Amino acid sequence: APLLVLMAGLIAFFALGLHRYVTIATLSENRQVLLDWVERGGAMAGLVFVLVYAVATAFSIPGGALMTITGGFLFGIVFGTLYVLVGATLGATALFLAARTALRKPLQARVGPAIKKMEAGFQENAVNYMLVLRLVPIVPFWLVNLVPALVGVPLSIYVVTTFFGIIPGTLVYSSLGNGLGTILDAGGEPDLGIVFEPKILLPLIGLALLALVPVIYKKVKARKDGV
Repeated sequence: APLLVLMAGLIAFFALGLHRYVTIATLSENRQVLLDWVERGGAMAGLVFVLVYAVATAFSIPGGALMTITGGFLFGIVFGTLYVLVGATLGATALFLAARTALRKPLQARVGPAIKKMEAGFQENAVNYMLVLRLVPIVPFWLVNLVPALVGVPLSIYVVTTFFGIIPGTLVYSSLGNGLGTILDAGGEPDLGIVFEPKILLPLIGLALLALVPVIYKKVKARKDGV
């Protein structure tokens, strides 16, 4: 039932045409209204933003990069990053729990031993693999929210690695959002693909490789001990 609700919400989002409003143009047209709302709302505005981000993440609504930029624009780098981290982690956890409840057992029954073997390998190095998946922005965020639920990643590891693993990418987009006013005043648009530029992507890949070092070491050591 929870998974069906999330799917229905995503379908309704597109059916109602709401995706047409998730654009830089919409943000630009309403930026002063949003800034005034944040100024009036104070901490409550931050809470509302966190809840909206969590719902959008749970329903796998596209536009995460734009929402993160909006967070940096409205609340600054520090609070914008913090609010996004909390909202994204809450939403991702909701989707994780829904998928684990609805899909894991049917998948095990259908695939059998193959999924068991995959689970064993993933769970043995769950922290490392989760950090790699979160750090490298190549795999869609919604997919990374689902796969760990199907291979038995513990909830605590999922939550912690999600929160810390998305910090670098979130900082990049929040920083971009913090200077959004200047960009819009100059008649430009923020580069939503900035995280894929070599100067950003290569350090993220480097961090991901560092997260894999313990896994590689254990495999090499096990092979030597076996010999």
